[in-house]
Amino acid sequence: MALALRRDGEAYLASVHSLAPLIEAQADEIERLRDLPEPLFAALMERGLFRLLLPSEHGGAELPPTAFVQILEQIARHDASTAWCVGQNNVCVTVGAYLVLEAAAEIFADPRAVIAWGPPAGATAAVVPGGFRVSGTFHFASGSRHATWLGANVGAIEPDGRPRLWPDGSRAIYTLLFPKERATVLDTWQVIGLKGTGSDSYTVSELFVPERLSVPRGAHIPPRVDGKLYVFSASTLYASGFAGIALGIARATLEAFIADAKDTVPRGARFARGANHVVQSQVGQAEAKLRSARMFLLGSLAEIWDAVRPGDRLDRQQQLAIRLAGTWAIQQAREVVTTLYLAAGALAIFEKNPFERRFRDVHTVTQQIQGHAAQFETVGQVLMGQEPDRPMFTF
Repeated sequence: MALALRRDGEAYLASVHSLAPLIEAQADEIERLRDLPEPLFAALMERGLFRLLLPSEHGGAELPPTAFVQILEQIARHDASTAWCVGQNNVCVTVGAYLVLEAAAEIFADPRAVIAWGPPAGATAAVVPGGFRVSGTFHFASGSRHATWLGANVGAIEPDGRPRLWPDGSRAIYTLLFPKERATVLDTWQVIGLKGTGSDSYTVSELFVPERLSVPRGAHIPPRVDGKLYVFSASTLYASGFAGIALGIARATLEAFIADAKDTVPRGARFARGANHVVQSQVGQAEAKLRSARMFLLGSLAEIWDAVRPGDRLDRQQQLAIRLAGTWAIQQAREVVTTLYLAAGALAIFEKNPFERRFRDVHTVTQQIQGHAAQFETVGQVLMGQEPDRPMFTF
């Protein structure tokens, strides 16, 4: 059922398999800490699982998106928060493809370097001699508790107070990078699902960021390294990776239901759940939903990968395919988990059983912008020849 991984992708997937017992053993501690415990973080780092999308010339694997998705999918079968951190932090390191060599060396010479940031938050950065001065508060920085560097995605303000614009008239957005200790991290991550991602907020005030640690963002900005991977924007990689995580959650839920719930007898029933024709149909439909959504996602990514060349940019139809396949996979995963949660009855509410955490986690995935059902409106608008209300992908 898996699309072929490159040889190095297979090696990373094998590493995930070897870590499965540790990930599952740490699951309760991950939720308690709202972070990855040090033994797990160290094991993931040692196996290179935080450098999957980093340029090879900076010591990364530079894997294709299909491999990245399947690795996250496999991690999520054991713990969704771990997969989310690995996914988020990996997409952040794609910034290495746009950094000047000096800055990339400064960051990634540290073997434990991890970058985290949140989405643009309306903050701005003043253009000053030698760089930028930024103030603002940023949110949803998944993996920030074990990160060494943070980023601010901001619009630039010229010395005369006017917004800096790109030649096409669009707002000039930059990613500004700085050591985590230069920011004040705010403990804001009290949530129902994906608790272990530690997606805190952080704030900076009049922080100077030198130009070498800034990256201009926009479709017209080429990467500084070759490679097909960087044809894909960070936003398309987020959409793909989070979809893989949702599919992993749902696959693990289906396997747990078949293994643990099918032989249980509901109160007042004569037969086990697995003998119920409705439940049998639900399990069959769940399998169909997961297989089809997975193949739609991986097939779309593989087709686009084969079509692009280094230096290309994704066209609107390619962006549309990733948006549709990613959102569809997340929504189908939610439906599968919800159906099986209900079918498991009272068994599903106990923390000792493998249902309630996955129910919370997958519903948290759907609340993230990449998985929200509103994305279908964007796809429909484009298909009907209209300009979308929201941008397809930011950068």
